[in-house]
Amino acid sequence: MKLVTAIIKPFKLDAVRDALAEAGVKGITVSEVKGFGRQKGHTELYRGAEYVVDFLPKTMLQIAVDDSQVDAVLEAIGSAAQSGKIGDGKIFVANLEQAIRIRTGETGTEAI
Repeated sequence: MKLVTAIIKPFKLDAVRDALAEAGVKGITVSEVKGFGRQKGHTELYRGAEYVVDFLPKTMLQIAVDDSQVDAVLEAIGSAAQSGKIGDGKIFVANLEQAIRIRTGETGTEAI
């Protein structure tokens, strides 16, 4: 099993969710986060004063998948979230040791 974590632009969430549904993903966890990468933030003007916004709003997705689904999930996220501009985001894949469904006690791939 793998845990896929993706950081994307917030307005791309609906497109990514639809692409993941087509790829057979049954559930995702979504969080609103802030961060920066190569963008290094930007400056804004508010009531005549200029200030720096260091952390940009992003959306983080976490998806637990079986090893056989990883490539399809990566392709779905990558194609749906890509705009070709800086700040499109990142995808991380980590090994998932164990998963347990609390309601039924199922473990492993049956739990996801």
